[in-house]
Amino acid sequence: MSSQVAIPDSEIELQAVRSQGAGGQNVNKVATAIHLRFDIPASSLPEHYKTRLLALNDSRITKDGVINLKSQAYRTQLRNKTDALERLQQLIRAAMVVKKKRKPTKPSKAAKKRRLDSKAKRAQQKASRGRVRYED
Repeated sequence: MSSQVAIPDSEIELQAVRSQGAGGQNVNKVATAIHLRFDIPASSLPEHYKTRLLALNDSRITKDGVINLKSQAYRTQLRNKTDALERLQQLIRAAMVVKKKRKPTKPSKAAKKRRLDSKAKRAQQKASRGRVRYED
């Protein structure tokens, strides 16, 4: 899969099925879509990969830890198979990306002063408009 981890083909289950949607007679005859199933707990992935993948909140991962992908974007079975495998690879790589922790910051004293000065100026501008009185 990545430069460090490879998944044996025997752990990835690929099944050709008929595509959905428009396509004329060909769609009813040829199984070009691909269903990909990958069982995370039963795989040979390192434990930290498995843990990170199972922790993902992704609708493509079942509660049993099986990744289900369906590829039907292309008209040929081979291109759909390649697409499904690439999407599995992207999912695994995305799970391994560690997000940088956010450091909370505070506004500077000068920034606070500018904000308060602009508020005061705006308040003064509104107050100077005065009220119009209509006397009967």
